[in-house]
Amino acid sequence: MAHVPNTPTIVLVGHGMVGQRFLEALAERGVTERARIVVLCEEPRPAYDRVRLTSYFDGRTPDDLSMVEDGFMARHGIELHLDDPAETIDREARTVTSRAGRVIAYDALVLATGSYPFVPPVPGKEATGCFVYRTIEDLLAIEEYAKTARTGAVVGGGLLGLEAAGALKGLGLDTHIVEFAPRLMPVQVDEGGGAALLRTIENMGLIVHTGTGTQEVLTEDGSVTGMALSDGTTVATDMVVFSAGVRPRDQLARDCGLTVGERGGIAVDEQCRTSDPAVYAIGECALAADGRVYGLVAPGYEMALTAAATIADEQGQAFTGADMSTKLKLLGVDVASFGDAHGTTENCLDVVYSDSRSGIYKKLVVDPDGVLLGGVLVGDAESYGMLRPMTGTKPPVAPEQLVLPAGAGAPVTLGPSALPDDAIICSCHNVTKGAICACSSLPEVKKCTKAGTGCGSCVKVIQQLLPKPADSGMCGCFTYTRSELYEIVRTMRFTSYAELLDSHGREEARGGEGCEICKPAVASILASLTNEYILDGERAALQDTNDHFLANMQRNGSYSIVPRIPGGEITPEKLIVIGEVARDFGLYTKITGGQRIDLFGARVDQLPQIWTRLVDAGFESGHAYGKSLRTVKSCVGQTWCRYGVQDSVKMAIDLELRYRGLRAPHKLKSAVSGCARECAEAQSKDFGVIATANGWNLYVGGNGGATPRHADLLAQDLSDAELIRLIDRFLMFYIRTADRLERTATWLERLEGGLDHLRDVIVHDKLGLCDELEALMAAHVASYHDEWAETLNDPERLRRFVSFVNAPDAPDPSVKFVPERGQIKPDLTILTLEPLEGASAR
Repeated sequence: MAHVPNTPTIVLVGHGMVGQRFLEALAERGVTERARIVVLCEEPRPAYDRVRLTSYFDGRTPDDLSMVEDGFMARHGIELHLDDPAETIDREARTVTSRAGRVIAYDALVLATGSYPFVPPVPGKEATGCFVYRTIEDLLAIEEYAKTARTGAVVGGGLLGLEAAGALKGLGLDTHIVEFAPRLMPVQVDEGGGAALLRTIENMGLIVHTGTGTQEVLTEDGSVTGMALSDGTTVATDMVVFSAGVRPRDQLARDCGLTVGERGGIAVDEQCRTSDPAVYAIGECALAADGRVYGLVAPGYEMALTAAATIADEQGQAFTGADMSTKLKLLGVDVASFGDAHGTTENCLDVVYSDSRSGIYKKLVVDPDGVLLGGVLVGDAESYGMLRPMTGTKPPVAPEQLVLPAGAGAPVTLGPSALPDDAIICSCHNVTKGAICACSSLPEVKKCTKAGTGCGSCVKVIQQLLPKPADSGMCGCFTYTRSELYEIVRTMRFTSYAELLDSHGREEARGGEGCEICKPAVASILASLTNEYILDGERAALQDTNDHFLANMQRNGSYSIVPRIPGGEITPEKLIVIGEVARDFGLYTKITGGQRIDLFGARVDQLPQIWTRLVDAGFESGHAYGKSLRTVKSCVGQTWCRYGVQDSVKMAIDLELRYRGLRAPHKLKSAVSGCARECAEAQSKDFGVIATANGWNLYVGGNGGATPRHADLLAQDLSDAELIRLIDRFLMFYIRTADRLERTATWLERLEGGLDHLRDVIVHDKLGLCDELEALMAAHVASYHDEWAETLNDPERLRRFVSFVNAPDAPDPSVKFVPERGQIKPDLTILTLEPLEGASAR
């Protein structure tokens, strides 16, 4: 609005997340229509989502992170001055002077200056290569400098420190984390949670130093070369990122004589007024009436609402403290804490579940009567949305049943419907279950209550409270089925999950992290269409557990190795190599039903050594860990068998080598029998081939397992070329149209028109797709690469294969075996005892 004489003027200093929420609160109360609003912003861009700052490195742009709705400022007549911070305040004249020389008279002044990163006063902290992690400009500078660096170190193992470490790792740097406290995230998690988090993060390849501080940044010619730590060790590094906490930005207040706390922060009352009634302070710069400086966005939002209500002359609004609960995904690890997470309440009790193999730690704090006081969740924070609103109440089931996993005594998961209507579901905006249930859709919830627009941790619970949408979307992130997503990725040539989510995800999911349903499904789609190395860049975070280490994890945390043996044919020399590898590494060996040899019991750090010897002997990855082609089994065929009518071994080898590495919605198995006696059991496979005197019969849609299905005959008496052409079409049509984790047997039964429709499509080309299906398979065959051979040839890729980053040669003590029948088996006593540790009271 144009400045009208005698119109009251409200000046906001600072335009971050809290400042923007304050402006929205003024607009909601109609204040923008009757007052002049002026905003002085230090940064060169309007308010953006600092909570999701690290998502910039996942492909988000600064515009994606913006918190300001298009047209908001113009619509409400707000004057926004970017890159022009306030420099002085004259309280007597009631004016603010900006860096550009603007002098603005105010009736009400609101300070939302936030905080600044704390940089320890150590020698070398100003060297080239030292950064802080606070703004988009900081991230742009880090990204540019990392192009010439190999190693990075983060000072601070708290929330932002771990995010900064994840960013450096994502930029391809060997990354160290230095935390002065004895554990990571000391404010949020306890000792047990810190141990679980440490183990998981070290397994990701990050090097963690706890219980030590930075003594000096080492330099050469003014640039960072390393760090000297207080424990006497040194770390060689090319860059240092300081993320050791923040301090309130209160210098403006100090300079103009406002009351400031002894340890910083602009002192405010319950209406967020400072010692000058015309001046307010909100967010991280404010020292609340309860003596705390709140460093989370949710309390900042509450302060923003309180200040806006007070300025609008509304009665009854007060800031008396806030919920400090947090739920984050740091380096891909879920971490949450709520209520009295550290158990400081007198006579409180702990209920703990710990599974170090899976990196899961859960602790609930209860009083002697069973009232839930708080908790810590690491590795699995699925129940956070239910547990946090229950804080202060007695849950309807015993506390231990709230932390035990399914199958270990836990009841059916309590749904949000069990919560009372006054339970706070969205702590960022203080929205209750009752307010959410009054809406009919997530967009309506966000528009009417703002729930779900803050940190986003409440979205899943909100969706459970709302009427279920009648869509066939694969998950809460996409309204599309897997087959529809396949077509989108193929047609629009997407190569990034983040790109796909931001352009085609549900509105509420865009800009988020995705979920464990759609990430591996999209990873499979990308792999089947691009055939690129699955652990490069963003793709590594999308994979299922086994794919992370290109091996099958077994029940005691060890891994199995399955070399490809096409058609079951193997030379004596290769047999000897497998035997020598099994002997030298002490592995358990077993011949599988798919005519391969499984080697069990390898530690993760042994995998590259084992595969080096296998690759040197001519073996490839058997892809036993992936949703891909496993084996093409065969009998000996006409070469040896007196009943054989075709060379089944050669055909099995040709098929396995053609389709090796082909990623699909589910695993694929095949077999080739040399005659109708069917010794290879081809009719129980996803695609099976049986020889006839005139060629080959092709069967599809079979599987064994819990619900066996006999395969259907698709075509008869095919030549070699005809057989391969039909299998090409069949596999690509399946990959194109199946749901996630859907075997060919289930897919064929679900397919409208069943076998007849399938035959029309891939034999008679009724839809005109066959040329395209064949071209897709040809592209796969041409771009095949052995994942283990590529891994061994790249030192950077090999860095992930260690049990402990700080001691890469040390064995994992949790991987233990006992002898049986001349070989080894997992020590099951460890597995049965360890998870029960903790469901006990102190």
